[in-house]
Amino acid sequence: MKNSIRIIKYMVLLIMVSACAESPVEVPSKSAEDILSNPNYLAISYGGYRQKSRDIQPTIEELKEDLKLMSAMGVKIIRTYNVQLPMAPNVLKAIRQLKKEDANFEMYVMLGAWIDCENAWTDNPNHEAESENNAGEIDRAVNLAKKYPDIVKIIAVGNEAMVHWAQGYFVRPKIILNWVNHLQNLKKEGELATDLWVTTTDNFAAWGGGDKIYQTDDLEKLIHAVDYVSMHTYPFHETHYNAHYWQVEEGELGLSEVEQVDAAMVRAAQYAAEEYANVSKYVKSLGVDKPIHIGETGWATIADGFYGNEGSHAADEYKQALYYKQLREWTKAEGIACFFFEAFDEQWKDVDNVIGSENHFGLFEIDGRAKYALWDMVDNGVFDGLKRNGQVITKTYDGDKEALLKTVLAPPMATKAPIVENTKQ
Repeated sequence: MKNSIRIIKYMVLLIMVSACAESPVEVPSKSAEDILSNPNYLAISYGGYRQKSRDIQPTIEELKEDLKLMSAMGVKIIRTYNVQLPMAPNVLKAIRQLKKEDANFEMYVMLGAWIDCENAWTDNPNHEAESENNAGEIDRAVNLAKKYPDIVKIIAVGNEAMVHWAQGYFVRPKIILNWVNHLQNLKKEGELATDLWVTTTDNFAAWGGGDKIYQTDDLEKLIHAVDYVSMHTYPFHETHYNAHYWQVEEGELGLSEVEQVDAAMVRAAQYAAEEYANVSKYVKSLGVDKPIHIGETGWATIADGFYGNEGSHAADEYKQALYYKQLREWTKAEGIACFFFEAFDEQWKDVDNVIGSENHFGLFEIDGRAKYALWDMVDNGVFDGLKRNGQVITKTYDGDKEALLKTVLAPPMATKAPIVENTKQ
């Protein structure tokens, strides 16, 4: 009898040990500081909208499809832009479900709260006062951060909400400052996690890295108040607005068209680095030593108008791939988080213009085809078993690089480059 009991106990012990060995240990949640400074935690901007209107929200299952694709790329931090619509809250639900399904799944969110001025998007925006909707937006962000403290690691108060070319809705820094201080006080009071970081994410000029008109006392107070600076840089747009860097130089005239493009894209990456350096210089001039990360940068693959074949020749997949690679290499080496804009094409942004550049910043097309920047990942089986819209992940141009290169145009010649006044600051 005693031997039987010993055998039973031994068998139970073996079962328990085996179960423990097979059960994955859930990945412990990390702080904002940990994830933003980790070069292996890629960051990306994410909008899951697949239709021509945001009235048609992506489903939880569609969001989970996208999250799995981004995770396969090595993305661990995604950025959303508002909590007025269901998408961002549903992203958090989808991440939680994926974590329950797979204890090794790891994804964090920079949660955006949209900020507008009074009378935004009308003929008479009042940039000195704020929209009455802002308080509700902040409250929703706070509630989500409380509900998902293991996922929401950053709250961004506004998106390009201070830069003056956002004429339809921008506000003065004092309005952003008030909300940043409000969130920081909630952290002090224990309402929000102390390792949650608070910032606003805006154009490099709005952070004092350009025109001195932005270098105000309120901006200085804001820089002191945020946990880190989240700046945007878009050399793509500067191919029109600051075209002095985007031209075939005299010494490049003997190069092939692709070689001319290669040289121009090196300058594009350097341009982004210079804007980063200008923001850093201004922040340090205030006696502030805080992290500066890139909250947004990207390169469109299709465009008309300013950036298309009749404009600066900037938009195509080859240039996007070069820019993506160079930005990732530089920011990884420097310990800078870079939220590349964006994961997937979206077609609601310029619904009346199918080839408008705003619709084509994604690294994936809407149907899930991977653009040139990701072709190596397709070859390496990174996306095997994953789908979007029911389609397996394949390459654009059916993987034919020669066909892709036929779409590539070099920048205009120096003598013909369009030099225009910079209105993007």
